[in-house]
Amino acid sequence: MLTVANLSKQFGGQPVLRNVSLVLNQGEVLAVLGRSGGGKTTLLKILAGLEAPDAGTLHLRGQDLGPVPPNERQMVYLYQEPLLFPHLTVFENVAFGLRIRRVAQVEITAQVTALLDELDLREQAQKAPYQLSGGQRQRVSFGRALIIRPRLLLLDEPFGNLDAQTRADMQQLFLRVSRQHQITSLFVTHDSREALTVGTRFAYLDEGQLTSFASVAAFVEDARTAIGSELAFWESVQQKRNMII
Repeated sequence: MLTVANLSKQFGGQPVLRNVSLVLNQGEVLAVLGRSGGGKTTLLKILAGLEAPDAGTLHLRGQDLGPVPPNERQMVYLYQEPLLFPHLTVFENVAFGLRIRRVAQVEITAQVTALLDELDLREQAQKAPYQLSGGQRQRVSFGRALIIRPRLLLLDEPFGNLDAQTRADMQQLFLRVSRQHQITSLFVTHDSREALTVGTRFAYLDEGQLTSFASVAAFVEDARTAIGSELAFWESVQQKRNMII
């Protein structure tokens, strides 16, 4: 579905992306792990059309994205901040994309109501964003993205500002809805556990260079992901716990 070839980008003469190439198939979630400043956000912005690459090509379902403006790429970019319309209710925030496409009211009501049910937001439908919790606001943002059936969902550490339990809940929600709607996504994160939770395929982006992994085992075993050391830590904790018991 998505093919990126030899993508490069510099800012002020400093390389940010170095010959990045990847292939993403329909319904896959590519989890891209990396440290802050490694180029993850720049990659997403180039895909979304918010930044222009210095070199390389982007094709979505065979279409060259180079000349396509951001509003015609049929992608949605989700940030850490939900960026909801404060003057609109939850229902109207989710319905916004359908309204600007002039979808009939009866269809808007049916689609939005069904999606709010999926996202466990029906009881919040007539509330304003300021009346919601952080997790609820992020679910509204997610719903607003899904309602227009984007060809590609770009997620820039979308759950990074949530507490641990809400973040875990949102990861499971994302998994369930992604599978149900066969959503194709590129999900960037600096959290290895989150990458393993949400991804169906895995990559690591470091100093602008992307490494794709053929299997979960290869991803876990790569020292740069630090997953192996984290597993060793929890094994040592379990051993100490068993000794105390």
